[in-house]
Amino acid sequence: MATTVELGVQEKAALTPQPGRKINDFSIQIATVNGSGSQSANTVLLRSIFQMGVPVSGKNLFPSNIAGLPTWYTIRASQHGYIARKKEIDFLIAMNAETAQEDVMSLPAGAACVYDEPLNLSGLRTDITFYAVPFDKLVTPVCPEAKLRRLVKNMLYVGVVDALLGIDREESEKALVKHFAKKKKAAELNTAAIRAGYDYALATFTKKDPFWVERMNENQGKIIVDGNAAAALGCLFAGVTVVTWYPITPSSSLVETLIDYLKEYRIGPDGKATFAVVQAEDELAAVGMVLGAGWAGARSMTSTSGPGISLMAEFVGLGYYTELPGVIFDIQRVGPSTGLPTRTMQGDLLACAFLSHGDTKHILLLPSSVEECFSMAMDAFDLAEQFQTPVFVLSDLDLGMNNWMAHPFQYPEKPISRGKVLNEEDLTRLGGFARYKDVDGDGIPYRTLPGTNHPAAAYFTRGSGHNEKAQYSERPDDYVRNMDRLARKFETARKFVPAPVKEVEGTSKTGIIAFGTTHWAMTEACDQLLREHNIAADYLRLRAYPFTQDVHEFIKNHDRVYVVEQNRDAQMFQLIKLDIAADQVTKLRSVLHYNGLPIDARSITDAIISQESVSQEVK
Repeated sequence: MATTVELGVQEKAALTPQPGRKINDFSIQIATVNGSGSQSANTVLLRSIFQMGVPVSGKNLFPSNIAGLPTWYTIRASQHGYIARKKEIDFLIAMNAETAQEDVMSLPAGAACVYDEPLNLSGLRTDITFYAVPFDKLVTPVCPEAKLRRLVKNMLYVGVVDALLGIDREESEKALVKHFAKKKKAAELNTAAIRAGYDYALATFTKKDPFWVERMNENQGKIIVDGNAAAALGCLFAGVTVVTWYPITPSSSLVETLIDYLKEYRIGPDGKATFAVVQAEDELAAVGMVLGAGWAGARSMTSTSGPGISLMAEFVGLGYYTELPGVIFDIQRVGPSTGLPTRTMQGDLLACAFLSHGDTKHILLLPSSVEECFSMAMDAFDLAEQFQTPVFVLSDLDLGMNNWMAHPFQYPEKPISRGKVLNEEDLTRLGGFARYKDVDGDGIPYRTLPGTNHPAAAYFTRGSGHNEKAQYSERPDDYVRNMDRLARKFETARKFVPAPVKEVEGTSKTGIIAFGTTHWAMTEACDQLLREHNIAADYLRLRAYPFTQDVHEFIKNHDRVYVVEQNRDAQMFQLIKLDIAADQVTKLRSVLHYNGLPIDARSITDAIISQESVSQEVK
């Protein structure tokens, strides 16, 4: 075992990388308290590594209160491009007395820990490298104002970590200036804190741990952005004009960001807004307004999370049956009830797919990246109008609120598609229309927008029974005809929703299906399976429901298919099971992760190997 290392101020040496070093392939965890201002320091640290060209991601694990409880921020740096959460923490920055001992005891042997000196952690382990830092003493000369020291103290650990990990201090200072772009005094004060931490570490510590950051060139032209901001930008480009919402974690920042975009880019020459944003009294009212605006011809949306989805059931059923377009972003979090509102999960699949009473089926889009949050926002509005129905975009807290690397978004080239809308000329030529009649055999009827200047344009839309002409009817044959057409429309959608992507394709008899943010751990797990167990599994990433024929073919072509997802009840497994032929169901296996933390590759690999071993024993 390694010897405990705690170095005093008398021991001064240059910090140089050690033999057997682990370059650009480790995880950092910062343990602080919520409301302490640590987010600024963590963002600067993340951007510093990013600016050095190293693939990186940051995940904020925060409590569901305003201030005072423990919070953790993890940074994954990987020369291999892996950006999923790593199960093991390699480098800990312990600033929270409440969790410090538990955090240290959870580290693997060989890890390193920077800690606030009064915590006195060095005696807990003999197989970890410790670096004690007197943060309170260092912050006093840097920050004369005592009330600000609690905030500035966090920036000291950025400087310490820069020195210990070989992060270019100039990159941290550039990242800091970017972060405090409109706060010059704050930037100067925090820059001094970084330098103080950096100088202290250089003068005090001898490098004993193996972790080191070296420059790469993997991030050229890339940006860092969160999924909610990307989705908001996609909504802007999609032409949204009506936004109704009720704030709820973790979806609030999507609409808040969209409001900023709308105020900047959607003000007319007369100085008046060309959009409407309404904060409703609850989620049911919000989605009701979305559907009303969709009926009136606006591109409308709302954003919510699981509890809001529950409240929306009645109006979403109305939208499905009366065939009104609208887009609903569900940034999923842990339930049921309040659950863990600041943790991530993929737990709303079944709720959204069948939301409402009676027989309903809804289109779901499943983004896995910030690029897809942007592009699928536009897809959602087009699909909602093409199919005249509510469309769900199922992101999650991990994707929506955390920082992700991305290529710059592609400027949309295809025009907005409004679907089957009849104008005055169409109605004059046709002489009229039947609102709910299947003219083209695809289940999608034609519609008109209020205000169309033709006497045949008007119709009643109703949530009760109706015939093809939108007239009230309780005749059994009218109801069956209407419901069969709605089912036919859903089948048509299979050809238009985003197709799945074969991320890993070969001749293996073992297949894996995943979706959403699970993708990032899944790509790493595929490499682990091949490298460690010689299992070359094929991997299909789903992007939408209803499933395309590609999903059926993928399952037919494999002996075993693992469905990997982040919920307890195997909800994607259940959706696939309902969709495929009965003789294919026995091929399916389930890999589940539902502790609220973003899924990691090691957990997937271990779960698949465990089931593969059982399969071999049965043979």
